[in-house]
Amino acid sequence: MATVQPADQQFFARLAELNEKFAARLPSTLEQLEALSRQLGHAGEPAFDAAPAAGELQAMLHTLAGSAATFGFRGLGHHARLLEQRLRVLRAFDEVAATEWQAWRAELDDYIRVARVDPKSLA
Repeated sequence: MATVQPADQQFFARLAELNEKFAARLPSTLEQLEALSRQLGHAGEPAFDAAPAAGELQAMLHTLAGSAATFGFRGLGHHARLLEQRLRVLRAFDEVAATEWQAWRAELDDYIRVARVDPKSLA
């Protein structure tokens, strides 16, 4: 059986510290996502997809998707990646039906709601 070296102990202690910081910042991150979602306005409005908030949302979801799994929130990160990819597709089209935007926003709202209650419950 291999023994744990001091450098390994330091690494795992630092990783645990970063995991705790990620978890502590998560409520603030979810608040930011929700605020940006509200800034989008109403689906079907002109330039809805071009709103600066849409770009910020996409960037935040991308960052969250990349970091969540690293810090023990695999499902949270997976769902963030799916939301980000779907948003990227919606923003790529010149016109998108209001129902598509509404469905995406509803999915984002559900994601935020579940993540607030138990971020590790997302599978």
